[in-house]
Amino acid sequence: MYYIGIDIGKNHHEASIVDQFGNQVCRSLRFPSTHKGAVKLLDYIQTNTKSNNLVFGLEATGHYWYTIYSFLKERKYTIYVINPIQSDCFRNFYIRQVKNDSKDSFLIAEVLRFGRFTTTDLADEDILSLRQLCRYREAMMSARTEIKLRIHTILEQIFPEYEHLFCEIWGSSSMALLSKYLLPENIANASLDELHAILLKNSHNRFSLNKAIEIKDAAMNTFGIKIAQEAFAFQLKMLLERLKLLNEQLKELDEMIISLYNQFDCYLHTIPSITPISAACILAEIGDIRRFKSSSSLVAYAGIDPTVRQSGEYCSTHNRMSKRGSSHLRHTLFLAASCCVFHSSPFNEYYLKKRSQGKHHLVAVGAVSRKLTTVVYAILKSGKPYEPVKFV
Repeated sequence: MYYIGIDIGKNHHEASIVDQFGNQVCRSLRFPSTHKGAVKLLDYIQTNTKSNNLVFGLEATGHYWYTIYSFLKERKYTIYVINPIQSDCFRNFYIRQVKNDSKDSFLIAEVLRFGRFTTTDLADEDILSLRQLCRYREAMMSARTEIKLRIHTILEQIFPEYEHLFCEIWGSSSMALLSKYLLPENIANASLDELHAILLKNSHNRFSLNKAIEIKDAAMNTFGIKIAQEAFAFQLKMLLERLKLLNEQLKELDEMIISLYNQFDCYLHTIPSITPISAACILAEIGDIRRFKSSSSLVAYAGIDPTVRQSGEYCSTHNRMSKRGSSHLRHTLFLAASCCVFHSSPFNEYYLKKRSQGKHHLVAVGAVSRKLTTVVYAILKSGKPYEPVKFV
């Protein structure tokens, strides 16, 4: 039996071969992350082992392991993708704390030889597609938030009264007004009839003439700065166009995500306050629920399990989340739990219970996210819709 540890890099990988007794067979091989490089790896292994009894191990380093994993999997090799934390722990077995690609690949092979590790598998095509789109959506949402903050910063400088004129400045009426006039000076010079017409068109006749008068009066008497108006207007115009484009792309992306989600026999969207988009994001990060032997395993995978600090008679009562699992799943569950706590459901009752015990809002939401994870596990495991349960 030979164990081949592969240290993953962006442009190059490093491989080491260890036999069943822990001896490194030969010098490690550095090879490029290309098809020719992968073929070079197989030639290197064949030359130095003359055996088909091989086990490959590689670390789950970002997305860079996908290609070599796919290459080896296609050739029917046994491959384990391990958590970098586990291979890093093996470094403490050696007195010399060497950290380089060659040593790392050797440690990965040693982890395989000892057999004490948990694995990560490349998801099937449908789950991988859903995961790619959901993570892309997360990035787009962050980009949109950044654009909104920039717009808000400009408005605070040139038209500080504007945010008080609308309940939601990102609504269609507000955006239409900003896109057309950009500066308070332009709003002040516009006719009331023109302002009123824009408001009526974009608010479904909700705003009256009094609102147009209020906006015009605020623009005429604004306390905003009067210098560098052209620069502010240009920047605001560009940001509003980007925001509009992002909103259109997000709408299209959401439709595709929901279409993919509907292909699965999944009932996560039946949980109170969980939208199909949130359900799709949760499913995408979990994948095959059979990977987890219990709800506790899923909780640990999400990194929302508490750390344990105990020694002798001491046992800590203030333990934090481990945050050692999937950051994407943890973020998705936390956002979903944040919605659940504000709607009538067992999750809301549990949240209020934690708050009555003096827990901070974020701590209470964290507790709800753990309960939500157990419910998610039960639904995916049973393949049945949500049924209300009482949390203790």
